Amino acid sequence: MAAKRIQSIAVMTGGGDCPGLNAVIRAVVKTAINKYRLNVWGVRDGYLGLIENRMERLAYNDVSNILTVGGTILGTSNTANPFRFAVQSGPRMQYKDVSDRCVRVLAEGGIDALICIGGDGTMATAAEFAKKGLTVMGVPKTIDNDLYGTDVTFGFHTAVTTATEAIDKVHTTASSHHRIMIVEVMGRYAGWIALYAGVAGGADVILIPEIPYEPQAICDYVLERSRRGKRFSIVVAAEGARAKDGQMVVSKRIAGSPDPIRLGGIGPVLADQIAECTGLECRAVILGHVQRGGTPTPYDRTLATNFGHTAIELLMKGQKDHLVVLKDGRLSSIPLRRVAGRIKTVPHNHEMIRAARAVNTSFGI
Repeated sequence: MAAKRIQSIAVMTGGGDCPGLNAVIRAVVKTAINKYRLNVWGVRDGYLGLIENRMERLAYNDVSNILTVGGTILGTSNTANPFRFAVQSGPRMQYKDVSDRCVRVLAEGGIDALICIGGDGTMATAAEFAKKGLTVMGVPKTIDNDLYGTDVTFGFHTAVTTATEAIDKVHTTASSHHRIMIVEVMGRYAGWIALYAGVAGGADVILIPEIPYEPQAICDYVLERSRRGKRFSIVVAAEGARAKDGQMVVSKRIAGSPDPIRLGGIGPVLADQIAECTGLECRAVILGHVQRGGTPTPYDRTLATNFGHTAIELLMKGQKDHLVVLKDGRLSSIPLRRVAGRIKTVPHNHEMIRAARAVNTSFGI
C-alpha cells in the first residue's frame, strides 16, 4: 500500500540557540506552503512544547523578515527530554517517560511529520521518536560543529567569525600591555571553534580537547617568544581543553538536563598557571554566549536555507528518520540511528592542525 501523502508538518528547534535557526524555519515554512501547500505548525520551546502541547499554526508571512535574525522565533529548551522528563515531586526530582504524550499531541493535531532542528541531544531524542513510529527529519544545528555525519553545521561559521573578531581585538590590548591573553571559546568536547578561530585570529597557542596539553610546554613556548622580542602572546582555549594529567573544568551541573555538565572556566585557570610559571602578566577573556548570538553570516544563512529546503524535499519524496547533511560539498542525508549518541571531534591529522603547526602555532605539547 502506498505511503500516506504528507499534508501537515510541525517544526521545532531544540538545544542551545544558534545563528541561522530562523533561516531554517523560514525555508521549511515557505517551501512547505509555497511549493506543496502543506499545513505547518511551530512547536514552542523545543521538546518542552510537545510535552505541554504548545503549538501554533505558521502562515507564510509569519516567517518573513527573519532570515537575518539570530536566535529562534519558536524558542528552545536544552533541558526537556520527553523520554526522561524531570518532574519535581516534593523535595525530590523524579524522571518520567512522557514520550507517548508527545506522540498523541502530534496525532491529535493531524501532523504527519516532525522536523527537528538541533544538535546531538535533539537528534538522539528524534531517533527515539522514530522508533515509536513518528516520521521525523533532522536538520543539523550547533555552533560547536560536533554533530556526527555532516561536514559542517549551520551556526559554526558565525561563531567562528564572532570569536575571530574578539581575538583580533584582544591582539591590540595584549600588544599594548605586553600581556599573555587567554581567549576561552565554546565547543563542549570538540575543538572546532578554537581551532578555526585560533588559526584565523593568528593565535600563538591553540588548546583543544582532542590534544591534552602540558602546562610547562605552554610556559616554555611563551617564554621563548618573550626572549625573541615577542612581548605578548595569544592563547585560544576551547572550554573542553584539559591538561594531560587533569580534568576538564566544569562550571556547573544542571539536574534534569540530558547533558547536565556545563563546561567553562579553563581560561582563568590557565591564566593563573601561566602567570605563576612564567612571571608574565596574564589575562583571561571568556567569550561565552556572545558566540551564540547576533546576525548569522551569509554562509550560515545560505547553508541553513539549503538544509531547511532539503528537509522538506526529502520528506515529500518519502524519506523519513534521517538527518540532512552536507558531505563533500553535496547535500544528502543519513539515518538518525547513525547519529544518535555520537559526536564529531577534530582528527589529530586534520589539515588545519597541520597548517597551524607549519606556521609555528603551539598546541601545548
